Amino acid sequence: MAAPLVFNTQFDPKTGMAVPVAPGLLRVTAPNAGAYTFTGTNSFLLGHERLVVVDPGPDDPAHLAALERAIAGRRVDAIILTHTHRDHSASAAQLARQLGAPLWFGGPHRLSRPLRRFERNPIRSSCDWDLVPDRTLVDGEIIEAGDVRLSVHATPGHCANHLAFGFGDILFSGDHVMGWNSTLIAVPDGSMADYFASLDKVIALPHASYVPAHGGPIADGPGYAAALRAHREMRNGQVIAAVQEGARNVPQIVDRIYPTQPLPVRLAARMTIMAHVEYLEMLGRLSVSRGVFGTRIAPR
Repeated sequence: MAAPLVFNTQFDPKTGMAVPVAPGLLRVTAPNAGAYTFTGTNSFLLGHERLVVVDPGPDDPAHLAALERAIAGRRVDAIILTHTHRDHSASAAQLARQLGAPLWFGGPHRLSRPLRRFERNPIRSSCDWDLVPDRTLVDGEIIEAGDVRLSVHATPGHCANHLAFGFGDILFSGDHVMGWNSTLIAVPDGSMADYFASLDKVIALPHASYVPAHGGPIADGPGYAAALRAHREMRNGQVIAAVQEGARNVPQIVDRIYPTQPLPVRLAARMTIMAHVEYLEMLGRLSVSRGVFGTRIAPR
């Protein structure tokens, strides 16, 4: 049985400073704190004399300047991305040009499934659609760049091209597992079925601690990921119960599950609850009909 899920919101990012996390690993947090980014996006520098940059972050001159100070003239062999949401990738092309470094990630941004008729991607403007990698990273390969070796793990769910990277005992978990909150899953950009499968995958990997792209390190990564999984299963049960009690659309389900939460939380909840509904429909546990006037949900 998984331990209870406890979020850690006590994190001092020391925004703009190069903060040592482990030998050969520095964190520089961008000044883009917000409802969906917590204290800001964490960029990482790996290596000693030669470096790899992970998730260079938003297109922000102050953050780019902070990264350049932390790089301190050392050679950067590659810039790699966990995924192509703009809070992680918007500065990648510019930094790659400035440093003369190649850009590596899991392929251009793509949806987890095709858009349905009358459907839109609710986070379309947050996606870096035009960014193209110099090298497409694939599940299971080993990156040798800078002074380090990284293992590549495909972890779709938050979005289709999401990757995690193993670095010794550490897993760079991106937005797949974060200690400050559960991950936003917004269909069709993301997929709850993929997210569950990727949680199972990282739990089984031989990495003890997780370093996420927002918030602080997670000491027991697999244990925390198991708690996140149990939390999502609990949410599945709440969605089914709400529908059995008469909720027939996502706003009604959100009203029952999040009756007192502030608006930003409820807006994110609507997206993730839709992902839960789609997942439960796939499992045959809910009946869903879609049309020009919206989605209607019923028990099975």
